Amino acid sequence: MFFYVRGAQSILCMDSQQQSVFRDIPSVNDCMGWLVASGTLDDIPLQRLKFCVRHFLDIVRQSIQTNRKTGAIVSDRQRLLEELAHFVRQYHGLGLRRVINGTGVIVHTNMGRSLLPMGTMATLRAAAAHYSNLELNLDTGKRGSRYHHVEGLLCELTGAESALVVNNNAAAVLLALETLASGKEVIVSRGQLVEIGGSFRIPDIMRRSGARLVEVGTTNRTHLRDYQQAITDDTGLLLRVHCSNYRIIGFTSEVNDAELIGLGKKHDLPVMEDLGSGCLIDLSRFGLAKEPTVQEAVAGGMDIVTFSGDKLLGGPQAGILVGRKYYIDQIKNNPLNRALRIDKLTLAALESVLRLYLDEAQALREIPTLAMIALPEAVLAERARALCEQCHVLLADYAVFTVQRTCSQVGGGAMPEQNLASWAVAVEPIALKISQLERRLRQTSVPVIGRVEADRLLFDLRTIAADETDILLAGLQAALQPGRDERT
Repeated sequence: MFFYVRGAQSILCMDSQQQSVFRDIPSVNDCMGWLVASGTLDDIPLQRLKFCVRHFLDIVRQSIQTNRKTGAIVSDRQRLLEELAHFVRQYHGLGLRRVINGTGVIVHTNMGRSLLPMGTMATLRAAAAHYSNLELNLDTGKRGSRYHHVEGLLCELTGAESALVVNNNAAAVLLALETLASGKEVIVSRGQLVEIGGSFRIPDIMRRSGARLVEVGTTNRTHLRDYQQAITDDTGLLLRVHCSNYRIIGFTSEVNDAELIGLGKKHDLPVMEDLGSGCLIDLSRFGLAKEPTVQEAVAGGMDIVTFSGDKLLGGPQAGILVGRKYYIDQIKNNPLNRALRIDKLTLAALESVLRLYLDEAQALREIPTLAMIALPEAVLAERARALCEQCHVLLADYAVFTVQRTCSQVGGGAMPEQNLASWAVAVEPIALKISQLERRLRQTSVPVIGRVEADRLLFDLRTIAADETDILLAGLQAALQPGRDERT
């Protein structure tokens, strides 16, 4: 169809056929009358209904000038009105919707990163629906600190003296740099000047903080003497950035934490590490490479450690700072902290997730990000075979279904080039192109997102929950059925 193009253009010149089609376009009042009489959109306010009708008709007019096939749709009044009703329903629908993630990427940035534990949902509902002691000290009856609810937990779990939470890790890095090194030099290894999704670049954040970047070493090799030679009276901070979203391999060298911390102590300079992914549990037991944990960075003597809440931690979006109280207190007192603070829902979700880490086995079982990483390959293979059999029984006339061994990824800018062995159901449609099937699945009532490989659409069972297979099957049935209109 034509209506996903937005905007309208002036009619500068039209041939007689186009003019005839334009005369067939119904008026706004006619369309409103039909929609109201149909009774199918009674839940939509009339003001929104009229706005959608006008928008739809503008797009029809634009489409007539660029697509002659539109004329046939306009002349079929019943079809046009049905398309209008579909457009209104789609336009009025929620923008943020549930999707089925069949890509095998566990922490998928485009699909909301980490899923929250089921138990956290009750905590969120209570925090949202009722008043809370967000900044009320129940012992004294006076105003308290919102950070008190998670600071103790973070210190207990990481071994840090103090902690602070802001709205994301970029904010955490910005706030720390602005507090401790504004107007001063910050020394960073050239090989650690990362850029992550959304154009977050360490040099840009540093510039915004007022700190002056001093690069040392080369792209692939940096030595302790490079830092030593760069230190001046204007140096305010030594910064280490964990390269969680890429790897430099081959002839490489980086200064380890102990050496950098020792240098910082020698020159009375704070040393900060941006860990990014925020791992609290060693996940190497599940076939992944060893990722430094927050506890290890703190125990090693890092003065400030920053990390994300919604990556390997498996919680809500947040930027977490832990470290020495002397420095964290300065960061807390920065007026910029108020502009970056978290709300009560983030706080409630984070506290709920952190409490699960008090029992590592419970965390691995109940935090979805960790549970998906820990899923045994044999379980995934069994689920893939069962789903493939269901697909074959229901849809063998429309596609070929096979079980395929594949690889999942952690995602979210964490653990590059690290794969988890997994199993998927591969779909080869008989009458459709892969691109058509992929597009149709994105337009089902619950969009289904897969991964295209070698002219097949794969659905990796690692990121599809057991209770989501029925939704996936319904989506495939809707997308594969013959004669389905393309609304693109």
